[in-house]
Amino acid sequence: MSQQTAAGVNQLNFTFSDTIGGYIESSDPATGIFRMRTSDNREFEVKLTPEAYGEVIRNLGEPWQDPGAPLNEMLQPGRFLYAYGVFYPEGSGASFEAKHLVFVGRDPHEFRFEAQDWWINQIRQLAEFYYRAQFPDDNIDFTQYRTHLTVEGQKIDSDRQETDTISRMIYGFASAYLITGEDKYLDVAEAGTEYLRQHMRANVDADTAYWYHAIDVRGTHERKVLASEFGDDYDAIPAYEQIYALAGPVQTLRATGDPRIIEDAVKTCNLFDRYFLDTDQGGYFSHIDPVNFDPRDSSLTHNRARKNWNSIGDHAPAFLINLYLATGDERWKTMLVNVADLIAEHMPDYDNSPFMQEKFHEDWSPDHETPLQKNRAIVGHNMKVAWNLTRVHHLEAHDNYVTFARRIAEEMPRWGSDRQRGGLYDMVERNRQPGEEFHRLIWHDRKAWWQQEQAILAYLIMAGSLGDDEYVKFGREFSAFYNAWFVDNDSGGVYFNVLGTGIPYLLGTERLKGSHSMSGYHSFELCYLAAVYGNLLVTKQPMDFYFKPKPGALPDNILRVSPDLLPPGSVRIGEVWINGERHTDFDAEALTVRLPDQTSDTAHPLQVRPAWMGNPVMQPMTSREMRVRVRLVPASVAYDLSVETTSDATVLRLDGIVDDAAEQALRAQIDKIIASRAKRLVLLADSLESISPRAVRAIAFSRSKMDLEEDIYIV
Repeated sequence: MSQQTAAGVNQLNFTFSDTIGGYIESSDPATGIFRMRTSDNREFEVKLTPEAYGEVIRNLGEPWQDPGAPLNEMLQPGRFLYAYGVFYPEGSGASFEAKHLVFVGRDPHEFRFEAQDWWINQIRQLAEFYYRAQFPDDNIDFTQYRTHLTVEGQKIDSDRQETDTISRMIYGFASAYLITGEDKYLDVAEAGTEYLRQHMRANVDADTAYWYHAIDVRGTHERKVLASEFGDDYDAIPAYEQIYALAGPVQTLRATGDPRIIEDAVKTCNLFDRYFLDTDQGGYFSHIDPVNFDPRDSSLTHNRARKNWNSIGDHAPAFLINLYLATGDERWKTMLVNVADLIAEHMPDYDNSPFMQEKFHEDWSPDHETPLQKNRAIVGHNMKVAWNLTRVHHLEAHDNYVTFARRIAEEMPRWGSDRQRGGLYDMVERNRQPGEEFHRLIWHDRKAWWQQEQAILAYLIMAGSLGDDEYVKFGREFSAFYNAWFVDNDSGGVYFNVLGTGIPYLLGTERLKGSHSMSGYHSFELCYLAAVYGNLLVTKQPMDFYFKPKPGALPDNILRVSPDLLPPGSVRIGEVWINGERHTDFDAEALTVRLPDQTSDTAHPLQVRPAWMGNPVMQPMTSREMRVRVRLVPASVAYDLSVETTSDATVLRLDGIVDDAAEQALRAQIDKIIASRAKRLVLLADSLESISPRAVRAIAFSRSKMDLEEDIYIV
């Protein structure tokens, strides 16, 4: 080969379309040219073409969001946006012409997904998508549940029902109930939990249970499938499948307190301790033989006597944290700290790679022989460790948890993420070969929805816990990429994978919205916990949570309402309502509510509807069903604001000290009132201590934007 030919090899001398995500440095409205700075501080010059169009990211269920101004006027310095366009190799570099701009807010420094109700609205839309897909006739019948769903949400004809996919969907609906209070979501979670118990659970002995991989439903006949039939786990019982069988039921436990779920969890954890636990060298084996339950059986081949991230670390996010939050049982705290210690001790490997070691032999030596993973890293697992070590640190503080989490948060943007377009990559080689500047990607440049979730949650909780502005920045950037590109505004739900540019990847099983790997778990978990971390820790906004405890289910009638393992003292209970009535028997700092005795046959007194809500109506309360709504408030916030809309009025509740610092939150609530087209507005100020003139002016100013038929009422 001649030197001239060799010199021309692999030159980027062709046009191609791509995405740039970043911050505007400067712009010239006259020419339509602006400069963008990426997350890692590289600059691009972007030219708007006459055909270029723009939009503002929209949540699931929202219509098209027009920027509301000419594109040139939207290009203020500091604004974050995405530009999709064409690179032209010209001269010594390349020019870039934008065809499509995606803004993350209308105001220059707005990130729409930081609105108090963004993730709450998204989880509601996700729940509706999966509800329509699985129960199109509005009949919650799990015999009709199917694992596989098309991208549009249609069932694919199959007999297969997988335990973990049902459990993951249950988790989603339970989570949706906890932050929306929509009864049918809890109905799905409870029906699904009962279906798992009746059809997928088996007993090893009186106090030990395990869960089938799946069942094949053919009419009234069921064929049990004990061992996994998926990939590297084939013909074995993997620990992660037993772990995720508990995910949905235990999240349902948070809402109902059902003691049978605790019994299922205890029996399954007994399985882990008796058959998966390595009593000599610590940790849980990744697989056991389906006949003799032996982790060292030769039939396991490449899974024989192995341990991995999933068998150690997945306990915490899948069920263990929620089991502890629901019960306060020291057994679960001890198990949580144990798995966190194992992660912090064995998984850092920074002498060899910026990615953790996640596959091990029995003696904790690295395992690089697994057929699929070999010596490769799953980027999302690294972020998952940072997220969960931070959570456990709030339960029992250890410096090594924070040290490892911080190191991951530092390394992953550099080596595991796409700093030009945004988003987290999937599987990469843990080591670079000589001459390589990038860790090689295994699956093209695809980015999976669940791995974006891990990054978002890790940076949000670390921002709220450790107070680092870099964590806020990365949390916003990963949230922006997810909401800009993964949300399917045409068919509902979220995409499994997108390509590096953000374009959906719709081939094979990754085209599906229901599969062995996707069933309403990570997307719902993201909504639930992004709302918790974002509102309560980062933007300091209150949130409501909903519970429906079963009569007599809770020891001493104590309902534990902490939504996650949050920094101690960061959140308090602001208010509690039971069946619509204010309830005052709660410990604001301990995040517990003492409930009335539900087993008593004595009827609750009648409640009288206040006159300001219209004609007074006598409403009897049932003594059997208890609907509990709890408002959690950031401890550093001295006020509480909320809007409720009834058929008679829109009520703006003002509690505490509503000073100038409350203006942004107050304006957000006023925007809700305007959007509701309220005809009668009531300011409920019975718990208001003081209000600043500025806050009063904000309310007065908004009056002109409301089409009220009556004056504003103040109570």
